Amino acid sequence: MEIVVQPSYFPCIAQMAACAQATTVIFEVCDNYQKQTYRNRARIAHANGRLQLNVPIQHSRDGRRQKTAEVAPDNNFPWQSQHWKSLQSAYRTSPFFEFYEDDLAPLFKKRVNKLLSHHLEIYEVLCELIGMEGSYEQTTTYQKEIEPVDLRHWVRGKKERSYALAPYTQVLEEKHGYLENLSVLDLLFNEGPNALSYLERQQLSWA
Repeated sequence: MEIVVQPSYFPCIAQMAACAQATTVIFEVCDNYQKQTYRNRARIAHANGRLQLNVPIQHSRDGRRQKTAEVAPDNNFPWQSQHWKSLQSAYRTSPFFEFYEDDLAPLFKKRVNKLLSHHLEIYEVLCELIGMEGSYEQTTTYQKEIEPVDLRHWVRGKKERSYALAPYTQVLEEKHGYLENLSVLDLLFNEGPNALSYLERQQLSWA
């Protein structure tokens, strides 16, 4: 099964489950960048519940729409160090944070010039840590309708949807209850080597 998805910032569990179950993963890289999506956001569990990590974006000076491949983060803000500190605070007591910490830390220390290339690097690192097949293709033109399973709309952030994912043990669950479909980092830090089998057995609705 071929799927087309949007590259996103530390993707949600549902998207990574779709990638784990697909025969071919195709990233949409030819579209216009859209605000208020998970292209530049990730959700984690924190002491007070969900915490959203936002990558600040440099917007075009003339107001024109930017292509996804053109978008750059606004590095005038120390967003990388802030995000890494938030992850350390949230997950330092989780079972597997220390196991993956050294592999993930460089993603928060190396300067990011383009959001897209950063997302693709994130995906490759996550696949390696999870044990997933990390190969993927990229679109060469933008098409509104496509033949592979189109999951590009999963990146939208305005309206939440339920993916009916199976629960797993979360380190902060006693404080604020179970939180569904966070960044796959939450699954990785809590489940470690079991993350891949979890992703592969989720019953997803391909719509």
